[in-house]
Amino acid sequence: MSMRFNKWASNWIEENIPPGANTDIETYEARAKRLMNEMFAEATAVNFTDFEIKEEWSRIAPLVLAAVSDTTEFDVDAYALKTLLANEHEDGD
Repeated sequence: MSMRFNKWASNWIEENIPPGANTDIETYEARAKRLMNEMFAEATAVNFTDFEIKEEWSRIAPLVLAAVSDTTEFDVDAYALKTLLANEHEDGD
């Protein structure tokens, strides 16, 4: 098992597949396949061997599909507002 590739792939998924970013234009499976191909190209470009990539491919594919299928929507503005309100209540304002 290539832990180096596994860690790199996990970081790649976090950076390239934000929650709720999938549109209805593309199925989850099609998007996961396309992103796996992009990941493979980038992994090769940063000098991972074919052996490392193929060894972890079956473990990484479900992670990509799960990330693509995540429909969680994170509202940054609502989070910022809740944080401000929480801080105001702590200060006693």
